[in-house]
Amino acid sequence: MKTRAAVLHEYKKPLVIEELELEGPKEKEVLVQYKAAGLCHTDLSILHGTLTMPPLPCIPGHEGAGVVKEVGPGVTKVKPGDHVLAMWVPVCGRCVYCLKDQPYLCAEKDKARGGSMLDGTFRLKKGDRHIHSMMGVGTFSEYNVLSEQSILPIDKDLPFDLTSVVGCAVITGVGAVLNKAKVKPGSSVAVVGVGGIGLNVIQGAVLANATTIIAIDILDEKLELAKQFGATHTINALKQDPVEKALDITNRIGIDYSFEALGKTETAMTCFKMLRRGGNAVIVGVPGLDKTLTLPMYEFSLMEKSMLGSYYGSADSRSQLKVLLDLYKTGRLKLDQLVTKRYPFEQINEGFKDLESGKNARGVVVY
Repeated sequence: MKTRAAVLHEYKKPLVIEELELEGPKEKEVLVQYKAAGLCHTDLSILHGTLTMPPLPCIPGHEGAGVVKEVGPGVTKVKPGDHVLAMWVPVCGRCVYCLKDQPYLCAEKDKARGGSMLDGTFRLKKGDRHIHSMMGVGTFSEYNVLSEQSILPIDKDLPFDLTSVVGCAVITGVGAVLNKAKVKPGSSVAVVGVGGIGLNVIQGAVLANATTIIAIDILDEKLELAKQFGATHTINALKQDPVEKALDITNRIGIDYSFEALGKTETAMTCFKMLRRGGNAVIVGVPGLDKTLTLPMYEFSLMEKSMLGSYYGSADSRSQLKVLLDLYKTGRLKLDQLVTKRYPFEQINEGFKDLESGKNARGVVVY
C-alpha cells in the first residue's frame, strides 16, 4: 500500500511530505492509521542533527495515536478497529531489564533506535531505498507498521490529539517525579524548562502533593502557563539568578527535588546547585550525545546530593499509561491545556518552527 509521510532526508532541512510504499504487517506486527502525532523537542533534535538516530532518510515522530487497520499473524493484543497509543519503547517482558522491573530500559529498544522493525527489516520504502522509522513507530506518517510490543490499546472515547502526547511528554514528566525521584508529600520541587516535559513535571509534583513547586524558564508566557498547571512560584532566569531565588524561596535551605527538562549542561548544573543537603536532581531532558557534565565530588559524599537520570518516565508504560489516561478522565491531569495548537499534516514544518520559538506548550499534527 501507499502512505504519505514527512521524511527527513538532510539535517537542518525541512521535512518533505512524500508518498512511500508501505509493506503490510508480518508476524506480531500491526498496521496503524495515525490520527494525531505530537511535536516533541526530541524530534526537533533529530531534525537538527543533535541526535543522529535513526539513520537518514527517516520518518521522525514518536508520539502518536490512531486506529488499527490490519494485524499480522500471532497478534493477540488488538484487532482491526481498536484505538491505540504508540509506545516508543517496546516491552518484551523477557529481557534482563524487564525482569528487573525496568521495562523502560527493555533491550528491544536498541533495535527500535536503529529505525527498523524488531526483526531488523523495514516496511517503508522509496523506490529501492529503505526509510527508517523513529523508535520503530515513526508517527509522522499517515500509516505505519508497528510491533505489537509498541502499542497500547486505549478507550475509544479518548480524543486522539490529546492522547497522543501522553505517550511521551506526559509519562516522561509525571513519571520522572513519581517513579524516579519518588517525591514525598510536602516537598519542594523545581523544574528548569517548562515546555511539554517540564509542565508535566509540574503535574507530577501536584499529584505527589509537593507544596512548593518552582517553574524556571526564560519566557514569561511559559511561566504564566506553568501557574495554571500547579506552579506555586516562577523564576525568569533572564531576570533573576535561579539558584539564589530558589534558595530565597526555601529560606536558604535549598530544593528537595530539581528536574532538568532541556537537555543542557548549564541547566543541569543549575539544578544541582539549588539542591539542599540530601537533595536529588533528575535529568529528564535529552542532550546532544557529545555533552558532558562536571560536578564537585565532595557534594555527593559530604552533602549526600544525588544526580539521577530518568528515561521514559522510568515507567512501566503497559500499566502507567492507562493510569495517566484515567487521571485525565477524572480531571486530575490537564491535557486540554497542554495541547495549545493543532496543525494539519501539511503544516508540520510550521509546527516545528513554533516549537522552536516556544509558542506552544505542545503542538499536535492531525491527519
